[in-house]
Parts: sequence; C-alpha cells; structure tokens
Amino acid sequence: QLQLVESGGGLVQPGGSLRLSCAASGFTLEYYAIGWFRQAPGKEREGVSCIASGGGTTNYADSVRGRFTISRDNAKTTVNLQMNSLTPEDTAVFYCAALPLGSPNYDYWGQGTQVTVAS
Repeated sequence: QLQLVESGGGLVQPGGSLRLSCAASGFTLEYYAIGWFRQAPGKEREGVSCIASGGGTTNYADSVRGRFTISRDNAKTTVNLQMNSLTPEDTAVFYCAALPLGSPNYDYWGQGTQVTVAS
C-alpha cells in the first residue's frame, strides 16, 4: 500500500521554527513532485510549497516565501519543509502529497500533522 507520512508538527511560539518531513511507504519519492498543503480551521486547503522530482525547481505561496524552505534529502527518501519565523496565521494541519510524472493530480496524500503557533 502506498502511503505518505508526515512528521515534525507541534506547538511553537511565534517567531519559532519547525521542520516537517514527508516520507513514503511502499514507494520511493524520487520520481514524484511533492507538495505541501495546509488547512486552517474554517478555511480551505491551500498550497504552501512544492518541489519537482529532480529537486531543481521549487515554488512557494506568497504567504510563506522567504520563511519556508522545501528540500529533498540526498537519498530522495524524504521531503522536508523548514518553517521559520512562524506566526499564529501559520496554524494549520499540514499535508504532503505526491504528484506522479505526467499526472495532473496529487494522487497520494498523507494524514497530516498539526502545527500550532501560539504563545
């Protein structure tokens, strides 16, 4: 069974940092573009960042650009989202998703990890 598992969420104070990781079970992430999404209470899910399968192309939402960094590890077994200068507006459930080559849709999704920014 193909699964994605997120980790690294938690409670952090405003201005703090967290590092989320996305790992695959049952397949390798190497040939997939990976996206990070988030959904805050009462809001629609929004795209946060994505990275191409080769790792050379990344994109960020305007709300996180300059604060978040997406990366793949050298073995391409995980995709990480380093989040700095967190604000309460970043509070959400964060999900990673895998986009197969040639597919228009993110076919695989993780269960999500909660990020709470509060003092």
